[in-house]
Amino acid sequence: MSNRTLLGVGYGNVVMASRVVAVVTPASAPMKRLREEAAQRGKLVDATQGRRTRSILVLDDDHVVLSAINPETIASRLEREGLEVGEEA
Repeated sequence: MSNRTLLGVGYGNVVMASRVVAVVTPASAPMKRLREEAAQRGKLVDATQGRRTRSILVLDDDHVVLSAINPETIASRLEREGLEVGEEA
């Protein structure tokens, strides 16, 4: 498998699967802080296309990606590609 495997995060948006460190739900206070801090640092990528944020992806380069796809769906897409979160392809 190529280390350039792309992971669909919804509505035609993709990230490199090997860069994903964590996939979390956005409801908790620490995740809300993570989102705000990433926005202040210019490291927030909003891939929701205006929809409700259902998951937050943390990448190994300190970027935070917002997705309208459920965390379970993203995890199953990673599994389908044969990757664990944070694993190199």
